Amino acid sequence: MSVPLLPIAASATLVAAGASLLLERSLVRLLAGVILLGNGVNLLIVTVSGPPGDPPILGRSAPGRMADPLPQAMVLTSIVITMGVTAFLLSMVHRSWQLTGGDEVQDDTEDRRVRLRSQHDEIAEAVRERRRAYRRLVAGQRAELARLNAARHEREHREAREMRRRIDEVGAELDRWVREHGEALPPERIAERRAEARRAEEESRRERHERVRRIREDFARRERELAEHEREVRERLKARRREARERMRAAIRADRARQARAEDPDLEGDD
Repeated sequence: MSVPLLPIAASATLVAAGASLLLERSLVRLLAGVILLGNGVNLLIVTVSGPPGDPPILGRSAPGRMADPLPQAMVLTSIVITMGVTAFLLSMVHRSWQLTGGDEVQDDTEDRRVRLRSQHDEIAEAVRERRRAYRRLVAGQRAELARLNAARHEREHREAREMRRRIDEVGAELDRWVREHGEALPPERIAERRAEARRAEEESRRERHERVRRIREDFARRERELAEHEREVRERLKARRREARERMRAAIRADRARQARAEDPDLEGDD
């Protein structure tokens, strides 16, 4: 059995045109798309259902020459459904013309509000997540600072013990030198050695303080950077909230203007 190409091409054209019209906002074009799509599908079913034959009535036609009744029943059902949908769309077109003076489908204001509210909730959740992350980061920085302070104190104690040990070693060395040479060192020499030990201890203490100062400056710099980043995030979130509110207000104003036009009797269509 050969399938005719012309009905297939016509059916494809009708289906493509109907699908394209279904994507329009105009109710009249939507109605035309439904009609074209239904006719294209019906033509396709009739074309691929097989060759024509005798009426499928027992006792009147031979079984081998009967046409398949199932595609005919499907097409008949499709025609009835298409007529019902067409009548419903015609009533919608008439009502839309009475209310707004046109047949274009507008976005629902409540849907816009729900969408904007969802965006607002997402933004609020993002803000809360950023705050939680910032708190975790601050807690981590404080824990790190406490650990650094503890390590600094431990290092200072260790260095102080080391310094006292070195001073004791220097004193013991002086005593041994005095015993070996059999004479006492002059007080100036002893004072000089002690001054050298004190200078070494002061130098070590200054180095420790310098390291602590650098650590604190680095921590303060990190806190300033985090605060600046948080301010930037808050400003961006505020801008997004303002933009969402402006879109919602614009949608509400457009809806009110459309309702005002619908209430104007000069814009109503003929009954």
